[in-house]
Amino acid sequence: MSKDIFLTNNLTNKKEKFVPLNDHDIRMYVCGPTVYDDPHIGNARPIVIFDILYKIFKKNYQKVTYVRNITDVDDKIINFSKENNISISELTKKVTKSFSEDCNYLNCELPTHEPKATEHINLMIQMISELIKKGYAYEINNHVYFEVKKFKDYGKLSNKKLEELIAGSRIEVSENKKNSEDFVLWKPSKSDEPYWESPWGKGRPGWHLECSAMSKKYLGKEFDVHGGGIDLLFPHHENEIAQSRCANGTKVFANYWLHNAFITMSNEKMAKSQGNILKIKDFRSKISGQVLRLALISAHYKQPLDWNDKLLEDCKNTIDKWYNVFLPSNKELDNEIIKPLYDDINTPGYIANLHKLYDKASKGSDEDKKIFNSACNFIGLLQETKEEWLKYKKDKADISEAEIENKIELRNKARSNKKYKEADDIRDYLLDKGVLIEDKDGKTIWKFK
Repeated sequence: MSKDIFLTNNLTNKKEKFVPLNDHDIRMYVCGPTVYDDPHIGNARPIVIFDILYKIFKKNYQKVTYVRNITDVDDKIINFSKENNISISELTKKVTKSFSEDCNYLNCELPTHEPKATEHINLMIQMISELIKKGYAYEINNHVYFEVKKFKDYGKLSNKKLEELIAGSRIEVSENKKNSEDFVLWKPSKSDEPYWESPWGKGRPGWHLECSAMSKKYLGKEFDVHGGGIDLLFPHHENEIAQSRCANGTKVFANYWLHNAFITMSNEKMAKSQGNILKIKDFRSKISGQVLRLALISAHYKQPLDWNDKLLEDCKNTIDKWYNVFLPSNKELDNEIIKPLYDDINTPGYIANLHKLYDKASKGSDEDKKIFNSACNFIGLLQETKEEWLKYKKDKADISEAEIENKIELRNKARSNKKYKEADDIRDYLLDKGVLIEDKDGKTIWKFK
């Protein structure tokens, strides 16, 4: 018997009980990366949030199909390859590999399918042909556009009228369009750009189309959940709904639309224009992926998450503390423990439960430790052994054990000579190198922090 799960559905602007289309196969699509540059910490948030939703579904349903695409044809890719003098295929392979390594580093499970846009162009051409045939799209000068006015529900997801959406968005201007709000389904490629043969000449698909074509292939015309960052709500997801429902002749595309909020730095949105982009790969050599994962779920996914050094330090200290009661476990978890996650993926509420379970485990039996460890494992934490965690800390510390012992000896001499400032300086030096020291029973002990 599955547990009641509630999700905030942006299509209705309400928190709703999750009712699947088919109890025997839960189907979820999440927009993946456009592989033109290494993923940044803002891209990491949906990766982790929807990984947790995947785990929640798998605990409650026998079969879950999770699709996350790779956009490997796009204007950004073409422009980046030209600016950096790298071939498109080399660029997309390199960034796709980096994305895959980031997902692994963040302890995320592989989706059921990870389709690439370039492998499904024929399906996109079929969908465009269907839209033209049904009168929802038109061709002008080798371009094909979707005629927005023909779809009466346009704007329902973003909860705005068509006039507002047009006024408030940066819509591609083109003399080829009948109306300014119409969006491109196919466009011709220049001589130095990738292209595919089509009934409308050599060209490539519009960005929005790929998700419609690939979700249909792997999940069918209607499915349960569509996810992504809040920046995709309009126009990307709005356009997906329009073209999918019109091409497929359905009243529904996805039943539940979930969007995570932005990551900010000093309350400014993380963006290239702000110059505050932090790439995931730059953290790999400095911080355990578990620490980043805990930081990414420390705020509710619907709320902005402000990224700073204190957040990372707090999360590192928490994981370090939790390893004090590490005990490998594959215990089945009680639904009461997971309850916050069933309530709109409430990760802060679940972390509060983990702190209570830790307090119990630190005073209690091996049974309590196993429950705590299983609860951590459920959201992708404490999946390394304690030895691996300690080795990780040791490897990251910028100092050898011999130097640590030497510094402690020098500090002890300074203290016996009443040179307390010198002794404090040595303590601070060790702290900067990731080493904590403690004077206990006439001896100085140390550990990697």
